[in-house]
Amino acid sequence: MGNDTDLRRWQLRFRSIFHPGRGFSFPCDAAGHVDLDALSERARANYFYARGMLGRELLPPQVERA
Repeated sequence: MGNDTDLRRWQLRFRSIFHPGRGFSFPCDAAGHVDLDALSERARANYFYARGMLGRELLPPQVERA
């Protein structure tokens, strides 16, 4: 995993299929890797929820500049 500075420059965004402007975003490196150990318990639960809802409620994630 990259250093802490890299994680603040990028985000992995999961956009809602049904509600434009809604979704989830998580700090990641340029390759889209999320450091799960660096997330809070709530953020980690949201990350796993977002991964589980791919194609049902959320679009595939995109790596974007933060």
